[in-house]
Amino acid sequence: MEAGTIGIGQMYRSFGNCDVEVPGPCGLIIFGASGDLTKRKIVPALYRLHRHRLLPAAFFLLGASRTEMSDDQFRETMAQEIKSALPAEFDQSSWRNFAAKLYYSPIDYSLPESYGKSLTEKILALEREHQTRGNRIFYLAIPPTVYEDVIVNLGRIGPSGEERGYTHVVIEKPFGRDLVSARKLNALLHNSFDENQIYRIDHFLAMETVQNILMFRFANSLFEPLWNRRYIDHVQITASETLGVEHRAGYYEEAGVIRDMIQNHLFQLLVLTAMEPPAAFEAESVRNERVKLLHSIRPFALDRLSDQVAIGQYGRGEINQTPVPGYREEAEVSPESITPTFAAMKLWIDNWRWNGVPFYLRSGKRLSARKTEISVRFKSVPHLMFSKALNEPIDPNTLILRVHPGEGINLLIQTKRPGSKVCLNPVEFDFSYQKELLLDAYEWVLHECMGGDALLFVREDGIEQAWALLTPVIERLESSTKKENFPNYAAGSPGPEEAARLLERDGRRWRPL
Repeated sequence: MEAGTIGIGQMYRSFGNCDVEVPGPCGLIIFGASGDLTKRKIVPALYRLHRHRLLPAAFFLLGASRTEMSDDQFRETMAQEIKSALPAEFDQSSWRNFAAKLYYSPIDYSLPESYGKSLTEKILALEREHQTRGNRIFYLAIPPTVYEDVIVNLGRIGPSGEERGYTHVVIEKPFGRDLVSARKLNALLHNSFDENQIYRIDHFLAMETVQNILMFRFANSLFEPLWNRRYIDHVQITASETLGVEHRAGYYEEAGVIRDMIQNHLFQLLVLTAMEPPAAFEAESVRNERVKLLHSIRPFALDRLSDQVAIGQYGRGEINQTPVPGYREEAEVSPESITPTFAAMKLWIDNWRWNGVPFYLRSGKRLSARKTEISVRFKSVPHLMFSKALNEPIDPNTLILRVHPGEGINLLIQTKRPGSKVCLNPVEFDFSYQKELLLDAYEWVLHECMGGDALLFVREDGIEQAWALLTPVIERLESSTKKENFPNYAAGSPGPEEAARLLERDGRRWRPL
């Protein structure tokens, strides 16, 4: 991979078949550096960027958390994690160069003095040593319960004494648990930071297959003219998991599937599928259209919520022929829990393009397959001239955007079966991304934040509008769900029968998992 210069001050590297810009100098300070997210996702992603020379040469990483640890202990811990996550890409030469940029500072999140002498002085020293020009990224890889302490104290850290650079704050989901808490968190952030400094992560937006949705829609004249109510019957968006709650039971009991998956991940897939074309392919233009689409979603009819929403909780069952416990039998879960592990929804978008087209969303744990996909079902042909000659209905054309795993695109069409007079044969055109995927979601998130591009991040008004739509639904469900209603689907099944009825009432059915 060779470096080259394009434009003024922009360094690019050839990566795959594209030129990828190398970000400018910066220091990354990770709060929660001893935690699972840092070890499994963030540091391996940074190491891989380093391996492909997509990290700036002037860079350092300073980990901060409550755990007492030296720089060398932190480096050794991260080495083991990278070896585990990227066994084929770990080599001693790359690791030595990368490790020389890693540092650690213990901190008490709640004590202002921890941010003064012990942290700020170390940041200033590292900025001088690595010549990062005062550009700082604060990454909050911490539980939401300590967001407030860290955000308030970060506001007290001043800029570099040598050169005032940019400051970015990266914050993970969950961003609030309802509209009130999301607004409170936004207000807290804005006490110290401007909106253009805040990078709210939804890692689904950074997946290559999700980024491609806009390109697929707006760069192909074949599909964009058909992408509307005249030709599309309905859209299904699915994010199913075979896993249970695993080690996240404490969090999941407080959240449930709507907060954990639908408010963020599935809504982002919905928005990219349905939004209008932006004026330009740049962060604010794209984010404007994403928010405009959220405002076009019709509020749920709370007095007849069962017509639009079905929820469930998994019981005992089998995954890959292995018995698994029900949700209420998981560690740290109440035996009388009414937390939903499955939700399906029918949504309407009240605008010119989508009037009358239903969007069906579903997400759940312990289902029969692991799959994230968008299925666009086109309308049936208006005149079935083969109806008298065929003994079965003709399946309409379907476009499937496979997000994860098996990343790619399928298009189902009808052809004549060879050797027959009138016998249709469904054929799938299949494109796979798997050999094309170069950066994973966290690598993209980190790369774009360093480059100051907010395209893959969620804006304040988008967060709040998503919560405005779903908070009344969550509150109604939490107040009306009875413990006797659960469990209502077996682990390893497609989900509860109530979800199937959402589509059956409309004469439709879910795509099989």
